[in-house]
Amino acid sequence: MFQSTRRGFLIGGSAAGALLATGCGWRSDAQAAERFEITKSPAQWKRELGPKRYAILREEGTERAGSSPLDKENRSGRFVCAGCALPLFSSATKFDSRTGWPSFFKPLPNAVGTKPDRGLFGTRTEVHCRRCGGHIGHVFDDGPKPTGKRYCMNGLAMRFVPGSA
Repeated sequence: MFQSTRRGFLIGGSAAGALLATGCGWRSDAQAAERFEITKSPAQWKRELGPKRYAILREEGTERAGSSPLDKENRSGRFVCAGCALPLFSSATKFDSRTGWPSFFKPLPNAVGTKPDRGLFGTRTEVHCRRCGGHIGHVFDDGPKPTGKRYCMNGLAMRFVPGSA
């Protein structure tokens, strides 16, 4: 009896892990819900973005915390969408959230869109590029003044362009 219970627990745990990794089958695709100025086939996106950026921007993945050099990027400039080069955030709104991901308190005007992201542990607010629909990250209500927002972004979803912020 102990073995079958243990086996069931292990199988159940593996299944739960797989569901978490895939978004529980509830993956809400920004591209399916909205029309965007820039659209490409999955094959075109894969070819242009490469596997890691594709997984984040087009499949709503998340990079490992602390893995992006953009988290420590402190020069003056703009953070642009890695999918279409639309400017998303100014370095003037970047702050160290100590989460391991680049964080901002405000996007540039007309740069991002949001939608509910439903998962096992509740609903978050997903942030995507308003021009190509690429998933960038999530926004939370625990940021600094003046907005109180924390736009917690995947570094691989963006590129940094040095210069005036």
